[in-house]
Amino acid sequence: MRSTLFSRRDLDFLLYEWLRVEELTSLPRFTEHSKETFDGFLDLCEDLATRYFATHNKRNDTNEPTFDGERVTIIPEVKAAIEAFTKANLVGAAMDEQIGGLQLPAALEAAGFAWFQAANVGTAGYLFLTVGNANLLAAHGTPEQVDRFVKPMVEGRFTGTMCLSEPQAGSSLADIVTRAEPRSDGTYRLFGSKMWISGGDHELTDNIVHLVLAKIPGGPAGTKGISLFIVPKFLVRDDGSLGPRNDVALAGLNHKMGYRGTTNTVLNFGEGKQTPDGLPGAVGYLVGEAHRGLSYMFHMMNEARLGVGLGATALGYTGYLKSVEYARQRKQGRAVTAKDPGAPQIPIIEHTDVKRMLLAQKSYVEGALGLLLYCNRLVDLEHTSTDPETKHAHTLLLEILTGVAKSWPSQWCLEANNLAIQVHGGYGYTREYDVEQHYRDNRLNPIHEGTHGIQGLDLLGRKVTQHDGASLRLLAAQIEQTVLAASDAGGEWTEFGSQLDAVWQRLLTVTGWMFGSGDIAAAMANSSIYLEAFGHVVLSWIWLEQALAAHGRDGDFYEGKRAAARYFFRYELPKTEPQLDLLELMDRTALDMRDSWF
Repeated sequence: MRSTLFSRRDLDFLLYEWLRVEELTSLPRFTEHSKETFDGFLDLCEDLATRYFATHNKRNDTNEPTFDGERVTIIPEVKAAIEAFTKANLVGAAMDEQIGGLQLPAALEAAGFAWFQAANVGTAGYLFLTVGNANLLAAHGTPEQVDRFVKPMVEGRFTGTMCLSEPQAGSSLADIVTRAEPRSDGTYRLFGSKMWISGGDHELTDNIVHLVLAKIPGGPAGTKGISLFIVPKFLVRDDGSLGPRNDVALAGLNHKMGYRGTTNTVLNFGEGKQTPDGLPGAVGYLVGEAHRGLSYMFHMMNEARLGVGLGATALGYTGYLKSVEYARQRKQGRAVTAKDPGAPQIPIIEHTDVKRMLLAQKSYVEGALGLLLYCNRLVDLEHTSTDPETKHAHTLLLEILTGVAKSWPSQWCLEANNLAIQVHGGYGYTREYDVEQHYRDNRLNPIHEGTHGIQGLDLLGRKVTQHDGASLRLLAAQIEQTVLAASDAGGEWTEFGSQLDAVWQRLLTVTGWMFGSGDIAAAMANSSIYLEAFGHVVLSWIWLEQALAAHGRDGDFYEGKRAAARYFFRYELPKTEPQLDLLELMDRTALDMRDSWF
């Protein structure tokens, strides 16, 4: 029986038939691996996700964490699942062997972790943050910091968080006020409050490693004055044993509509309730250089943006698979051409409008998965390239795609969840079925790691123009190669290639026009529309790539790929035309709106 969590067949197609990730084993970093080890890793992830994560997903949602003023209580299945994950050494799946990792490609790690996000995104959240925290410190921490904090995270003894937002600042990190006062011993004492900190307090592991953005008094104003600090829940002695509790206090839990199994916290640093040496403030250790904290944090944030996109995809994907299964089993009505009212009812999957909704879901989730795995393969190529120019090219291409890989699945795989509810009919709105929870969980992803508005401003305001448009030119070259391959394939793929090329060329023209107008305020006012149009063009390219990988192959799976590609080109890509019209007009409707008019 096929899993309704995720599709192993689709993963195999994307990884091996399209992206050919087994070729990565020829690189020095991955020589210890083979297709067999890749398959074994994917098998393990599917098994653990099915046995330890999916089995408590609904209970995790209905019995969310509680705080009695002293301790956080979480259902025991969460700890058991995290222990199963960490005992399999999956925290370090893509990390270096020298710190205890498996040194697998990032593309494989993403494919494996998607199983856990689809099975139980609430429990997977603790692990998602820990992996990102450990990767940041492995890249920017000192050897002593790696030994003291990263290795215990890889071993599963510690978990990690990222502490950015503050109640008064939100996404405007220039306005954070948490301060870090230097001490003579080289440590710092932190004072301030952080909001919306996922995984910020629990007793699932021995310790929690907080990565905290703060400002050192006397530093530059704004974001240039932000530094990054390690602030553990419990101090760690030189021999690795746990010391006294640090001055980090849980002020309370936030209760969100989704991700209910992940503690979401308000943390106070330097409140004075816990002081390891009688002096006020939470003990913190500077990461890297002072005032460069935001650049270090972007290492984790950009990784997290891909992870959020992957989580949105996984939630959309499992909702899609469950709605397909339901549509095959649920009998209702008869064909529109049926004349006999006494004829047996048919499965609703035979109704055209249900097929349309399922096909839309398929095009969203399989397209998004392709984009996320493509981006993670770029991570592998970036990390392993020995030629500086080639390495830089992979970096630039990844940078222009990261915001799309976060935002597009957060919007359209959420729409897949919406359609999954609709396919279930009245049952879709009940807690008897999983799809209403998947929608609630996924509804958080449009705000995770930067809203659509932030991603749109970043794409139009920075990424398409950086290095004199180098990132945009690199993406253009990739799309051009695909269009040429489609031309060689002939038939409808040549037609779709021409359609993609025409829309892409228009997007480039509109981009130039927006900047050439000189009205930067009007251009930025339309950046969210630009992001949506840009994303749909990128996904059309990903779908043409998948269609070409399936070209000439027989069987239901490949026919499904071709049908989804047709759907995207015929139903979705044309949506960009009115958006491009609007962008070309440099519309000021929203920009000129006044507070008093609302």
